[in-house]
Amino acid sequence: MRTGKMKISTKISDCFRSFSRSLSFSRSIYVFLAFSSLFLVACNELKKPQITPFYAETAPPQKKEFRWSNGKMPKSFDPARAGAPPETDVVRAIFEGLTETDPITLKPIPAIAAEWNSSKDFKTWTFKLRRDAKWSNGKNVTAKDFVSSWRRLGKLGAQAAHRDLLQNIVGMPFEKSAVESSTVAADNEIDLSRIAEPRSPLLPNQSVVATPPVLLPTPDIKTAENQSNQPKIQNAPPAPEKIGEKKNESKIAASLDVKFGVEALGEHALKVSLIAPDKDFPSLVAHPIFRPVYDGGASLEADKLDAGIVTNGAFRIVSVGQDGVTLDRSENYWNKSEIQLERVRFVPAENAEKALSAYRAGEVDAVTNVEFEPLALKLLTPYDDFRRTTHSAVNFYEFNSKKAPFDDHRVREALAISIDRERLTEGDTEGATEPAFGFLPIIGEKLSKLTQNTEKAKQLLTESGYANGENFPTVKLIINRNDLQRKIARSVARMWKQSLNIETEIVVKDAAEIEAIRENGDFDLVRRGVVLPTANETANMLKIFEPQKKLVKQPETETGESAENSSQSAAEDDSKTNETEKRAELKAADKVALIETLEPNNGILILTEDAAIAELPAIPLYFSTSYSLVKPYISGFENNTLDAPSLKDVRIDIGWQPKKEKSES
Repeated sequence: MRTGKMKISTKISDCFRSFSRSLSFSRSIYVFLAFSSLFLVACNELKKPQITPFYAETAPPQKKEFRWSNGKMPKSFDPARAGAPPETDVVRAIFEGLTETDPITLKPIPAIAAEWNSSKDFKTWTFKLRRDAKWSNGKNVTAKDFVSSWRRLGKLGAQAAHRDLLQNIVGMPFEKSAVESSTVAADNEIDLSRIAEPRSPLLPNQSVVATPPVLLPTPDIKTAENQSNQPKIQNAPPAPEKIGEKKNESKIAASLDVKFGVEALGEHALKVSLIAPDKDFPSLVAHPIFRPVYDGGASLEADKLDAGIVTNGAFRIVSVGQDGVTLDRSENYWNKSEIQLERVRFVPAENAEKALSAYRAGEVDAVTNVEFEPLALKLLTPYDDFRRTTHSAVNFYEFNSKKAPFDDHRVREALAISIDRERLTEGDTEGATEPAFGFLPIIGEKLSKLTQNTEKAKQLLTESGYANGENFPTVKLIINRNDLQRKIARSVARMWKQSLNIETEIVVKDAAEIEAIRENGDFDLVRRGVVLPTANETANMLKIFEPQKKLVKQPETETGESAENSSQSAAEDDSKTNETEKRAELKAADKVALIETLEPNNGILILTEDAAIAELPAIPLYFSTSYSLVKPYISGFENNTLDAPSLKDVRIDIGWQPKKEKSES
């Protein structure tokens, strides 16, 4: 470009000297006009500097090897422990479950299960497995592998990531840990590139009280001891009884095990029984946690990463070292003919700077799971190989709907629709988040009711008896200690004050304190952030609006069969009930049939987003955002809200070349 500019500059100089000789020393107006005309012609040859469309225009590798920088080294290859990238990225490549998630549509697609069907009530699902699905050692993948792997999930307890995804399966032991692995450390500063913060401890902090609606300086804060306030597991074995103690009915119920709801119907059929209906259960089992492990997962218990583990995915591990993890296409994979990549290298990077340097130098083909600084985001945004994706991490204010006046739906809706979410995302988060008009990151007409509507909000508040905010109690809003959350809370408080004349007291607490506050109900609204790792609507709603899993008595029919079993009998065409097992399930003295239920903490069990929007037990605020860089010669590497790109469809155009600047003759 500099050479081109010099040539044009030379032409302009030549033109000037030519005019000087031909026109001698004439200073007429015609000389001036002629010179101006030639100058303009020369200027037309000047072109504005063309910024390259890509951040890094390096040549592609000359082999079908995909080099992916997706964070630091993975800590485990265990699907049960894969809570987030980079672990989930590796697990998706080396293990395969019943289904996969289409990276574009997020719909479930066949994987080990070639097809599936459900009962009419969507509580019983049957999956038919491929007969050609094999482990990397050549052995067949069977339904028993799924049964043993899913039983293992229950035994792992808090060691398993995303355990709340298991709670709807009948007989699955379930006890929430104090902090779910689906959230990040509560007291860490928010990363604007992927705002995904704690969920069960809600995003914590310490105590600060503000004079409504402006937050005052933070006083001295005492940190509460970290302790779990989660409900105890409902179907856990009871504590040893004292001699002579009379066993009451509740202890009888607690001592009875509910039959495990995952059953092998032969080698190539798997039946799963659910507590609550789930019409889209196949999308849930695409999550990494549901992928089978070989031989009970014994090889996955070691502290070190083992390249020799048996897997069943499209790729197998060939090496693990300081330079990363290398995978090769699996020769035993049932669909290997459709996999174009021959090798995948996960290249670790300690920080964003090193990841960018490797990408710029052509050492990696894609960068994900990186914490970009705001300035870096602004510089990268214009490039075509830079991608921004709404992430399935919703941030919201949860109501205490057991407490007046927040038990009135009109009040909850008024507070929800008086918030200008675009102002929050464009102003307070500097455009690094997306406004949440619903609880799932899907934009649609059905979510339009949660857009800002000040007039309707005022009307609803008037109808509820608080015209112009008169006599409305000061809202006690609990948030975590974080500069971003303080800014957002102040903005929301101002909006409520300006629109509804409502005052807000902002109280900052740490994680343990906030969880205790939720348990005790000592709040009006509390800030929470939940990562939604699946496209399954029911699981997402159960994750946001946490129910409790309980055992309850089930009335028996005249034939002695429980109503639950009776209603499902028609759907269980491929299974035969063992009478001995059936009698064992009813071994209580009074022959009480027990079933598992999911009971809401706030009065209503919410299983769909429509129900959540209609009921409004919380106010959705914004979704976080994820970022990536992908070379232009790569296709099929699709980013999505789940941060779950698939390697099965990745293609490398080895003939692609960066555009070269044309030289002038």
